[in-house]
Amino acid sequence: MFTDEDGGPDEYADEVLAVVERIPPGRVMSYGDIAEYVGRGGPRQVGSVMSTWGGGVPWWRVVRADGSPASGHEVRALSHYAAEATPLRPGSDRVDMRKARWDGESGG
Repeated sequence: MFTDEDGGPDEYADEVLAVVERIPPGRVMSYGDIAEYVGRGGPRQVGSVMSTWGGGVPWWRVVRADGSPASGHEVRALSHYAAEATPLRPGSDRVDMRKARWDGESGG
């Protein structure tokens, strides 16, 4: 799934990964935001791409709609958020989506 005939990422996976690579430091997109931006698939498909191919892109900038990072990667994600000054919700380990959500267009 999401693999081409040569064993690399297919066209959809390439599109998703290209969007993730463009997310500026300190900003995030939800899985659903990315699906909407590429114009196909949904949050689960984006999650599958990230699970399979996301290690080479800034994966911590892709979060759930509630601002929480990928399961099992919370500690590593939080260290990236601190380094990039990503806004978090007060008293929480979740990204403040109102402040940090990237629309795919603006510079950051």
